[in-house]
Amino acid sequence: MNYYDKKPMTTSQMDHHVKMTNRRLLEIDGVKEVDSFDSEEFLLQTVMGYLVIRGDNLQMKNLDVESGHVSIKGKVYELSYLDEQHGDKAKGLFSKLFK
Repeated sequence: MNYYDKKPMTTSQMDHHVKMTNRRLLEIDGVKEVDSFDSEEFLLQTVMGYLVIRGDNLQMKNLDVESGHVSIKGKVYELSYLDEQHGDKAKGLFSKLFK
């Protein structure tokens, strides 16, 4: 059973889209909350789980939490989702962020 089988999408749930243009602009839909951000890392809570964006000179270009849309510009190196089965990785990230 994979991640998508465990949590069926309801009609009231937002769609989650990630669009990257030339590794310089990210447009993300389905964002519930921006937990933390700086010029090298963003932590977003999305409808599909936590999303970590790592890069250089990252800046929030647009934030509309009501519609769930976030735009980030800068040099993007990595996008990764923190799933439930990777609890140790998430603990390490959260402990590093909130020290």
